[in-house]
Amino acid sequence: MIVRVRFLPDDVTVDAEVGEALLDVADRAGVFIPTGCLMGSCYACSVELENGDNIRACITVIPAREELTINLFSDPTW
Repeated sequence: MIVRVRFLPDDVTVDAEVGEALLDVADRAGVFIPTGCLMGSCYACSVELENGDNIRACITVIPAREELTINLFSDPTW
């Protein structure tokens, strides 16, 4: 199943496969998501879904749905 992934605020859209790693999808789209530990512990890769939920991109895969909107915000610490 193909999922349309939209990265805000730059409005970059890319197609992804269900189960594909979110960081890989972002990289393919040319979208930078900062990382630290790559295990979800440091929260450097936190992004926000359209419903307001915060997720850690390094441990998240693309869910089975038609579209996924991800709000990127930058933490000056990273």
